[in-house]
Amino acid sequence: MQQYYAEVLLPLPLYSTFTYHIPDEMVGKIKVGYRVIVPFGRKKSYTAIVTAVSPIAPQGYEVKDITMMLDDYPIIRHPQLKLWEWISEYYLSAPGDVYKAAIPAGLKVESETFIELNNDFEENEENRLNEREIIVCQLLDHNGRMTPAEIEKKTGFKNVEAVVSHLLEREAIIISEKLVERYRSRKETYVKLTAIQGDNNAIHVAFEKVKGAKKQETTLLALIELSGFTQKATPLKEVSRQELLERSGTTPAIVKAMADKGIVEIYKKEINRFRYNGLVGGELPKLSEAQSKALDEIHRSFISHDISLLHGVTSSGKTEIYIHLISYILNQGNQALYLVPEIALTTQLTHRLQRVFGDKVIIYHSKFSDNERVDIWKKLLTSREPCVVIGARSSLFLPFSNLSLVIVDEEHESSYKQQDPAPRYNARDVATVLASMHGAKTLLGSATPSIETYFKATSGKYGFIELSERFDGVKLPEIEIIDMNLARRKRTTTGTFSERTRTLATEAISRGEQVIFFLNRRGYAPLARCKQCGWVPKCENCDVSLTYHRRYNQLICHYCGSTHPLPNICPACKDPGVDVLGYGTERVEDEVETTFPDVKIARMDLDTTRNKDGYENIIDDFSKRRSQILVGTQMVTKGLDFDGVSLVGVINADSLINFPDFRATERAFNMLEQVAGRAGRRQAQGIVTIQTTQPSHPILSFLKNHDYKGYYEDEIDERKRFNYPPFTRLIYIYLKHRDNDTLTELSVIYSNKLRELFGNRVFGPEEPMIGRIQSLYIRKIMLKIEVNASMKKVKAILRETFEQMHQNPRMKRLVIYYDVDPM
Repeated sequence: MQQYYAEVLLPLPLYSTFTYHIPDEMVGKIKVGYRVIVPFGRKKSYTAIVTAVSPIAPQGYEVKDITMMLDDYPIIRHPQLKLWEWISEYYLSAPGDVYKAAIPAGLKVESETFIELNNDFEENEENRLNEREIIVCQLLDHNGRMTPAEIEKKTGFKNVEAVVSHLLEREAIIISEKLVERYRSRKETYVKLTAIQGDNNAIHVAFEKVKGAKKQETTLLALIELSGFTQKATPLKEVSRQELLERSGTTPAIVKAMADKGIVEIYKKEINRFRYNGLVGGELPKLSEAQSKALDEIHRSFISHDISLLHGVTSSGKTEIYIHLISYILNQGNQALYLVPEIALTTQLTHRLQRVFGDKVIIYHSKFSDNERVDIWKKLLTSREPCVVIGARSSLFLPFSNLSLVIVDEEHESSYKQQDPAPRYNARDVATVLASMHGAKTLLGSATPSIETYFKATSGKYGFIELSERFDGVKLPEIEIIDMNLARRKRTTTGTFSERTRTLATEAISRGEQVIFFLNRRGYAPLARCKQCGWVPKCENCDVSLTYHRRYNQLICHYCGSTHPLPNICPACKDPGVDVLGYGTERVEDEVETTFPDVKIARMDLDTTRNKDGYENIIDDFSKRRSQILVGTQMVTKGLDFDGVSLVGVINADSLINFPDFRATERAFNMLEQVAGRAGRRQAQGIVTIQTTQPSHPILSFLKNHDYKGYYEDEIDERKRFNYPPFTRLIYIYLKHRDNDTLTELSVIYSNKLRELFGNRVFGPEEPMIGRIQSLYIRKIMLKIEVNASMKKVKAILRETFEQMHQNPRMKRLVIYYDVDPM
């Protein structure tokens, strides 16, 4: 019999696929896109994706067999594999890393380490266990086989791996591997009549059986009504037990009694978790004359351009235009993807879109459970029905079948860039590639487009549509620049607020309006310091000072997450004068509570939105005016629509402007203009106060006049002068090592090797602003490449250099990774 082999992709950071033999019983059944279980290494097993099938046997090594098939259909589509390949190549990332990021964890069956007690083990004088080891053995004896994580949770021991290692050396335990299926399907109980539809005699018999049992009779009548049993022209409707109980007002015991009499059949059915049960209005929002004109221009632009930019000022009604475009796509029977930079934005958008499109709206993001994400994945995989998916970065990887439109809202947002772990992709750029692979159109939308996008739009590469007025003719907010140096000299400021900001906030609250205070720093205070000697507590693992969080009464590192108690006595000079300095959102919230004691306040930052419903609850409360003041980080700047906000106060603009990066002014302008756009979105003109110690900074004059074009022209001149994007392409190469001296030496060798190949396009190595994270020292090399150069060739050279350098044994412990098109 002809032998066949499968090329498979593993969810591991490896730069190649692997070949496995297809057992005879699986020949003809395994195809590209299928999930299979394969052995890898000595005892591990992984879920692999088949990328190719061939009758050609590999040469030079023994080929292992595929262990099992997991599906009888492909779990991913061909365009997805093409997209994975592009991401891997463009962002210099291992294909396995792309696979790991793309597929929900619930679809990746992995082998986990299980530990069980060795019943043959005998403790003696030479083989004595310590107290911790005895506790672990007793736990295993009581519970049977357990994972290290389960043992750690039960015992509370840290570094339980060390205990396990000692027990393994003494042969007191046995290690085994077990395949774990992470996905658990959701099943619902249904009830149906045993009688065949139209069989009146069988129904008569059923009523005879429940005669005298009032509740059973009521339940039978409810089931006949709900299922449409008497309507011969239409097929029977499936009725869930829950629905039946709610209609009849009875209990599961009553239904069970009817099943025992043979009247009904109770069965379970796997259902999709994603179901919309609300009402559908079906009416599209009415567009203003300016919006209608912009919509027509978008349709015309799509004739000649695959990608177009909608540059609309804040509150100009871009979302209403998106809804009209989505409606057009759904009416054609196609699918649309609506990308947003933050999960927070899906809350408001979902409600707005569901009112129009109902259950055609699908939400997908990383805060969903594995089971929910797998259900949505399967829904899209098995259905070609028209739908619109709202999601953050991860929704790009869903198995679309007939994608026709991709909308990237707030396209300028740095949140679209995945930082860690790999692949370090920009969802905005990947979205344009995804769309092109499906033959779809891409619409980028923003009030403050990224410099690169605006450059491409104004130079004709992208279509370009402008929407320069707010909906209903509402004026853009008035911006006041407040000089905090002057305010402090005049003693018109206490704490973090200037007198002007505090007065405007008091007036707004008294009128029943709402206020947003923006500070892009979470925690209570960014710094703790000894008053006497100036000692500052720093992270043991990272080169950063610790941030004080009063809620936990802990100093926390925002890079590695390590926590430390706030010392009462300075460990350097033994003085009891350790104080906290500066402001984070937690401290601003406290000050606002003191200033406005009778006002309901909400805070939106990473600390208050960790759970799945955190965003939704905060946004819902503020939208419905259950809270009057919202304190937040950059989360509050991203496209949220609150009609009651009349004042936005920017607490410290300097922290945005004074940042050592060529994109600092772009980020600052975008963030400040966006947060300003939250004010006065309905009727009266809003007010924005920007507190700064640099009132004459050029960026603030552009902001005061809402002059994006003026800012762009100033910034593009500077980018051209210093040869930064969009006039070049950047690749940052990061090198990490535990020893600083070794890293310094190796990074110089590496950069010199690159200079031999790329010449003066190489800059560095240099120590980044934070030179050590999680005990690894860091160096950065920057590569500036001409726009018209072959990036494929550049990356091939980088890959070849990496392989050559790793032949040096000293390079083995050096961590190297790339950030292509850094943000």
